[in-house]
Amino acid sequence: MVQAARAELMRRINRSAVLNLIRHSAQLSRPEIARQLNMSLPTVMKVVEGLIAEGLVHPCGYGKSTGGRPAELLEFGGTQHAIIGIDLGGSKMFGAVADLLGHIQYEVYVEHAENELKDPLERLYSLISALLAAPRPATQQVWGIGIGVPSITLRPEGIVVNAPSLGWRDFPLQQILSERFGLRILVENDVNLACLGEWEFGVGGNSESMVYITIGTGIGAGVLLNGQIHRGFNFAAGEIGHFVPSPRFLGQRYEGFGALEHVASGLSIQKRTAEVAERLKIPSPAGGWGAEPLFAAANDGQAWAAELVDEIADYLAVAVAGVSVVLNPELIVFSGGVMKSGRLLVTRVQRRLQGAIPFVPRIELSEIGYRAAALGAIALLSEMSTAPVKVTHAV
Repeated sequence: MVQAARAELMRRINRSAVLNLIRHSAQLSRPEIARQLNMSLPTVMKVVEGLIAEGLVHPCGYGKSTGGRPAELLEFGGTQHAIIGIDLGGSKMFGAVADLLGHIQYEVYVEHAENELKDPLERLYSLISALLAAPRPATQQVWGIGIGVPSITLRPEGIVVNAPSLGWRDFPLQQILSERFGLRILVENDVNLACLGEWEFGVGGNSESMVYITIGTGIGAGVLLNGQIHRGFNFAAGEIGHFVPSPRFLGQRYEGFGALEHVASGLSIQKRTAEVAERLKIPSPAGGWGAEPLFAAANDGQAWAAELVDEIADYLAVAVAGVSVVLNPELIVFSGGVMKSGRLLVTRVQRRLQGAIPFVPRIELSEIGYRAAALGAIALLSEMSTAPVKVTHAV
């Protein structure tokens, strides 16, 4: 039993390595794959045979002859399959149909009024059905559906541990969707998926290690080490909204949101800015106070706004310093609603880290924003090795 499990694990590792190499290369021969991966040629040939059968890889001609028979070249079949990626939030949903190269063919962004939040599962059913019916090439098959959920999720079962905004606790979402749609389903923490999406298609640039921090209603992080998502012992790695930014936050119980979220999330920024502005008798902007008008006021040289931004930057810099000295990532990426105009905040965080920690990672803003989680589904789903499922919704 143990030996069989080890053999299956090795098979998956080899398949993933070969697939990722072909995906990120132009054209490769089997011997070249074996050389680059330090893998035996028979092993590479067996893996490639399976990938061709699945339609993920296909032959594309022959290389130059070096005196013998020229080697057959292979390339990634990224346009032959579609993946549906969904970022499922309590107040919004984003869904996209994309090929395996990350080219989005159809997308929809839906925000919900408060009275529409009663049945998130029915809303999800409707969104998936709409995405399955979206126009795409008639021969393109749906490879699977990836769902990013704002919760710790148990893998590989796809159980949502606790998503208060959706009213789900120990909810077997993956099983429910598999039975309803008859497709391979992957359920993952939304920030983990976003981290993969940014790494694969955004500013991540295939860095060996990166931490993806999203700051919106709450604060979360995806941790990628050696090209793999690190989920932690309880699948709770990256829950930095619960980071304790100073001793004064110790010994207290935080319901719903963590200590860092109480001082640096979108909701806390909105509340704190409104309180200060009211005390100083500063008129509220048309859309009300929030991160964007606060940053604009700070850029305009308003001292009260600059002071508030400095305070937020202090808390975030402490959290980033902790992440950096423990994980030593090559890159940290900021994303989320608060960071839409957050270059000012990034600059302040970088300045505070200089000299305070041994190695300051490169810090960037996300390139793909709210699409990150949907695109992250591609990287995970393409590693699932059962045959693709045909659906009849293609037009």
